[in-house]
Amino acid sequence: MTQTSEITIIGSGAIGLLTAREFVKAGLTVTLIDKSLSGQEASWAGGGILLPLYPWRQPKAISTLVVESNRNYADLSADLFSATQIDPEWYNCGLLICKNPDKDLAVSWCNINKIPYQEADRSFFSELNTQTINPLWLPTIAQARNPRLLKSLKAYLLAEGVTFIENCEVIDVNINNAQIDTLLSNKGDIQVKQLIICTGAWTGELSKKLLPDSLCSPDISPVKGQMLLFDAKPNTLSHMVLDNDYYLIPRRDGKILAGSSVEHTDFDKSTSPEAKEKLFKMATELFPALKDIPMVKHWAGLRPGTKQGIPYIDNHPEIKNLSINAGHFRNGLVMGPASARLVSDLILNRKPCVDPEPYKL
Repeated sequence: MTQTSEITIIGSGAIGLLTAREFVKAGLTVTLIDKSLSGQEASWAGGGILLPLYPWRQPKAISTLVVESNRNYADLSADLFSATQIDPEWYNCGLLICKNPDKDLAVSWCNINKIPYQEADRSFFSELNTQTINPLWLPTIAQARNPRLLKSLKAYLLAEGVTFIENCEVIDVNINNAQIDTLLSNKGDIQVKQLIICTGAWTGELSKKLLPDSLCSPDISPVKGQMLLFDAKPNTLSHMVLDNDYYLIPRRDGKILAGSSVEHTDFDKSTSPEAKEKLFKMATELFPALKDIPMVKHWAGLRPGTKQGIPYIDNHPEIKNLSINAGHFRNGLVMGPASARLVSDLILNRKPCVDPEPYKL
């Protein structure tokens, strides 16, 4: 007889995996369910900059999770590497922001959140082609290499006895006494004790399907982003560059990501030649060295968009054993560790790591 896990999580992207890790650390048994393979959606497709784009222009609730997460990211990466020998490639290469018309806001945000910064002098732009506006250099901003972080998290959880049920579509639920006791899926019935939905861009759709009469469905919709990868050599670009809404991200092995588009195309994940051309033009004009470097990959992912980019992290007000951790838009990786800690705090009745109020359903 299969034992029912104490925690069942639908969705095994970065948010689901990090959430599972919190419960494993608390000594609970966990099952992760995914409609495809673990970590193959937005978590895999993103760039991995561990800072929102222009965080001073975004709600404080986003910064709260970002700062709390970044406080522990280096240790998280080191712990995962030690446990799995898969390096998530946390890399504090720094971030150059070329245009800051709202410099006073930027400086104030950095000071409040203890983020080191300095004015970027001409030496930063010897190989870049851009018109700067109050450029800033943030030397401690890091990145994580999404696919490697996901692989490391999965390996860690498997070693800790977490059950993965992949290619499993949840079709319906049985509810008794305001609690979900069974998930009905294409792989059979799955008994649950505590359920958490971490299904990113699909969370709104799934919630409506499973709980059609609920008044508390999270308002989350897909937002497509397309990216390119250049097969550059190490040290071609030494740090991340943000110019308007586009960015370049150099990995430790030299490869450079260029991103990204923002497209409202429902659940269409196809790439387009128009976006490819636009991103290629942006990247090669901003950093002309890329003109001589092969562009080797072009892909798209679906971000879980909310009205202000603030995720839902909350216990469901109608279903006693259901919680939500979803809707992180472009910032799932950077908000993930704190989001995972917060939802586990709420479920385990611990003191929340941050004020939960801004993330309620």
